Amino acid sequence: MNQKKKPVLRRLESAKQLSQFMADYYHALNAADQSGKEKIAWCTSVGPAELLRGMGYQIYFPETHSAMLGATRMATDLIPTATAMGYSPEICSYLTADIGAFVKGITPLSKAFPGIDHVPRPDILVYNTNQCRDVQDWFAWYGSKFNVPVVGIQSHRSVGEISDAHIRSIATQIENLVEPLERVAGQKLDMDAFKNAVGLSRTCSDLWEKCLATASARPSPLTFFDANTLMGPAVVGRGTQKAVDVYKVLLEELESRVAAGEGALVNEEKYRLYWDGMPVWGRLGMHSTMIAELGANVVASTYCSSWIFSALDESDPFTSMARAYTELFITRDDAFKEDYIRNKLAFFGCDGVIYHNARTCPNNTNCLYGMPKRLQSTTGIPFVVIDGDLNDLRCVSDEQTRTHVEAFIEQLEESR
Repeated sequence: MNQKKKPVLRRLESAKQLSQFMADYYHALNAADQSGKEKIAWCTSVGPAELLRGMGYQIYFPETHSAMLGATRMATDLIPTATAMGYSPEICSYLTADIGAFVKGITPLSKAFPGIDHVPRPDILVYNTNQCRDVQDWFAWYGSKFNVPVVGIQSHRSVGEISDAHIRSIATQIENLVEPLERVAGQKLDMDAFKNAVGLSRTCSDLWEKCLATASARPSPLTFFDANTLMGPAVVGRGTQKAVDVYKVLLEELESRVAAGEGALVNEEKYRLYWDGMPVWGRLGMHSTMIAELGANVVASTYCSSWIFSALDESDPFTSMARAYTELFITRDDAFKEDYIRNKLAFFGCDGVIYHNARTCPNNTNCLYGMPKRLQSTTGIPFVVIDGDLNDLRCVSDEQTRTHVEAFIEQLEESR
């Protein structure tokens, strides 16, 4: 008789409320799409969502849909559809998986949220290239397909010290979005609603930052893999009171775990790791269990902190948004990134670093130009690089990943 495998991870009760938040979000979008009474804007995940809320738009974030395609392991079979259309297999697999799904007429939403059989139709698409140029091409394709306007912000890249000129240029671009957004919305920007959305985004950001910071406790009350599924409201719900409310509940549970000395791992947390880069969405569960079984916990990451916007200020919405969306890790130069990771390693008390070399996401990959060795030389903290991708599982070798991670944990054991 097969014995049931003992769990190695503790689940958070509040995760159920965050899952319900996501269900309510997608059903509200579907209702708006069906009724046609509310305008829908598609927005990149680090785009000007607060401005859209100030005009009453319902907001859809295609990147969350692509992450679902990855997590449900649908993406790998859909990417070839996009490559057959002329897209390179080397570009963002969020883009290729999402376009492939649209062409095939399928979506993971239909299984996750019964009653939804397609993504909502956009009235306008709004991007910000602070993540990468791929989002501009991605949205341009849909703009042509739906025959709707596409507007966006061209962000600065490899920014060291942020200057007033950087902020003025981005603030001006955000202000220039107002007129085309008003034209499609059929109404003027409500400054009070806009400022309120900026304030709520800041509150949501602060709460999310506090949730992630609880992982500095020993043992950590959550894992990086938990955080990947818990960050949904920080992405799609910023600028709303509902996102603030669910993160208050999450933070309370995490702080209760810390007070009780209860960690996310059932067994001893022997090693604390940092994850740099994107997750492998189709292997979240596998990687979470594999690492926990080795007595290790990935307690922090670069990626999950991407929705911390400490510069947001409702009293100065355009300028503070420009600063918040320029301060992001992904837009900065290597010197800033190295200092950032070094500080995170110290704050979370990390014993090692896992760098994910994501084949189709060079903008979120920081192990290509010597950064791991430079950081190891200044911190003494060892690292391992795993090859893979965010969505395309053809780039992932489970056996190789397990071998590399197991060898890395053995290295940590031997160094003690």
